[in-house]
Amino acid sequence: MTVSITDVARAAGVSASTVSRALRGRDGVSEEVRARITAVAASLGYTASRSAAALASGRTSTIGVVAPYVGRWFFGRVLDGAEQVLSDAGYDVLLYNLGSAEARKRFFTRMPARKRVDAVLCLLIPDEEEAAALRSLGVPLAVTVGGPRPGFTAVGIDDRAGATLAVRHLVNLGHRRIGMISGSSGPQRWTTPGERRRAYLDVLAEAGADHDPELEVDGDFTVKGGERAMTELLAAVRPPTAVFAQSDEMAMGALRALRMHRLKAPDDVSVVGFDDHELAEVAGLTTVAQPVAEQGA
Repeated sequence: MTVSITDVARAAGVSASTVSRALRGRDGVSEEVRARITAVAASLGYTASRSAAALASGRTSTIGVVAPYVGRWFFGRVLDGAEQVLSDAGYDVLLYNLGSAEARKRFFTRMPARKRVDAVLCLLIPDEEEAAALRSLGVPLAVTVGGPRPGFTAVGIDDRAGATLAVRHLVNLGHRRIGMISGSSGPQRWTTPGERRRAYLDVLAEAGADHDPELEVDGDFTVKGGERAMTELLAAVRPPTAVFAQSDEMAMGALRALRMHRLKAPDDVSVVGFDDHELAEVAGLTTVAQPVAEQGA
């Protein structure tokens, strides 16, 4: 038999509203009465209905997370960081996976998060219409990719500074013919590929090295894409002596392509990545570290 708040109130000799205030930590209840109510509730095995509490308080104890992918390493790590902090704070996570253009359009058209979440963490870059739809929810908003925008708290890294470190490292090793494996911004409108590319071009110019467009290849931010891109770079008329990969996954794919061509890094081609993926050390990859999980936390 389910124990109700009325049963607890009757056993504790108080009103149902007093039980509600006591168990929710609200003011207006003495510590003595709160302790008695808590003990009675525990003895009866009473569990508060979250839906009823949400209806009464207007709060859901749920945070919405809007993600473009959940199977990619970067987004999985950000989600892990967010979920751990939110769980410790007593919040549930409601995940909206917008991996396709159709799913994205449907979400922002119907806005299913309305009245279901207390805040939204956005792992994609909303356009102005999408940002307006999120602001219409009337809850706190945070975004972990792209720059600041009105109504959102932005959390992220300086992509250009990180990429500058990576390419300068190759220049300091004596390289001047440096290739780059980039990630396409695609329909998600990432700013990261462009920022890291600008750093690459700036450092080449700073070092007096020529920029060869043939040495820029898209690797789709995946291991397979990195392998394919490195294979293409090795087939160039004048292959690069070093490669900057905009992510560690692409860098690991590049290292695999080198092995398939019986080449070694850094003996034959130097490779530097970006992320500090947990497998980077195993792969012997030089990389620029970024606090991935902390961007969700």
